Amino acid sequence: MRAVIYPAFFRHVDTGGYSVDFPDLPGCATAGTTIEDAVSAAREALSLHLYGMAEDGDQIPGASDPSSIPAEEGAFITIIEGRPDMVGDAIKNRSVKKTLTIPYWLNEEAERHKVNFSQVLQEALRQRIGV
Repeated sequence: MRAVIYPAFFRHVDTGGYSVDFPDLPGCATAGTTIEDAVSAAREALSLHLYGMAEDGDQIPGASDPSSIPAEEGAFITIIEGRPDMVGDAIKNRSVKKTLTIPYWLNEEAERHKVNFSQVLQEALRQRIGV
């Protein structure tokens, strides 16, 4: 799923800042201390929410036409772009810690040669599995 756009309600809150929710996506909500923060948080929330729905096999609703959404007092609608594909890429490319055992002498020699163990393991795994 590439870039998607959804309408979002922005509301100024009494304590300062803005709350944001998406009428097409119940449970997808966020906030920001400034309008810029709220827009940034809305992009992230939308991306994460849609990525999670796709991973769970949930039906992803289409975005409503903003002109068809009833106005709410004290709220305004803004179109937000989300990138669930980028969330997936970031999750799949994150590092995971692996513990392994090698002979003492090999460890000593590798450290003496300032070998980057993580890099060597990644290169060897890529070569072994052909990616």
